[in-house]
Amino acid sequence: MEPFRKLTAVAAPLDMANVNTDQIIPARFLRKPRSAGYGNFLFNDIRQGADGAPNPDFVLNRAPYTAARILVAGPNFGCGSSREGAVYALHDRGFRAVIAPGFGDIFFNNCAKNGVVAALLPEAAVADLLRQLRATPGAEMTVDLEQDVVIAPDGTRHGFSLDAGRKTCLLEGLDDIRLTLRHDTEIAAFEQRRYSALPWLA
Repeated sequence: MEPFRKLTAVAAPLDMANVNTDQIIPARFLRKPRSAGYGNFLFNDIRQGADGAPNPDFVLNRAPYTAARILVAGPNFGCGSSREGAVYALHDRGFRAVIAPGFGDIFFNNCAKNGVVAALLPEAAVADLLRQLRATPGAEMTVDLEQDVVIAPDGTRHGFSLDAGRKTCLLEGLDDIRLTLRHDTEIAAFEQRRYSALPWLA
């Protein structure tokens, strides 16, 4: 996956609490291969009405938020089922960072595995970011993973932290497979020792 170090981009305010993974990508789309473009299904049932027409009130349907790469959301974002497709949909639509005062645990873990920074900030800080983004549509923010800071449109700096393992994987673009392959030599040596000690396993 692509490394994440620092991103300055348009941010979109999604002032909704308890957005669950079925709202992020409805379950019926998960039977499709990712190559079908999961970004096309992001927030599908919120983004459009029952007739398939775009919902003009949904923030991501309005310019200049259509170009957003940072999402600022309400509490408990990504709650619900454990579908990794929710992060696929965000990433494939161009989002590399989500900022919220709380995340569903599995969603939070899936973000780091797929190149998306989930930045946890205090509720008051997120409320102020949402206010600024609503007041100035198209405003840019910065998420700096190297410095562990979110920079608001007005220049205010908000610190956040990720554990060392998640941060390293994001900075270096390591998914689970690439992370494991970094230890290929040690794994091969272990296997050789095991088969030498227990030849009947071969």
